[in-house]
Amino acid sequence: MTVFARIGTLLLALCLSLPALAIGLDQAKSQLESAKSQGLVGETATGYLAVVKNQGQAQAIVEAINEARRDEYARIAEKHGIAVTKVESVAGKKAIEKTPTGQYIKVNGEWREK
Repeated sequence: MTVFARIGTLLLALCLSLPALAIGLDQAKSQLESAKSQGLVGETATGYLAVVKNQGQAQAIVEAINEARRDEYARIAEKHGIAVTKVESVAGKKAIEKTPTGQYIKVNGEWREK
């Protein structure tokens, strides 16, 4: 097998394994509170989650939840005839307010334990 064939085989195997890293929304929802309480994931003023510590499935949880949030924010903005950014900022403010003590929020670009 040539070097190019080996590289091609390796790339194919890598590409086929990438979807396995993603998780579904239901699984992300079921793991979200645990990820937040472990300090892996936190809320931001933009209305979206972000990774605090990139461990376990933190990134996959953030991506799945944020995709659902983006869709919902767009739906709300369209329904009320307002900018999506307005919905995002209101949602972010509410999420930060609701975040329990001990979990992380991003304030002025820095993670803080609430």
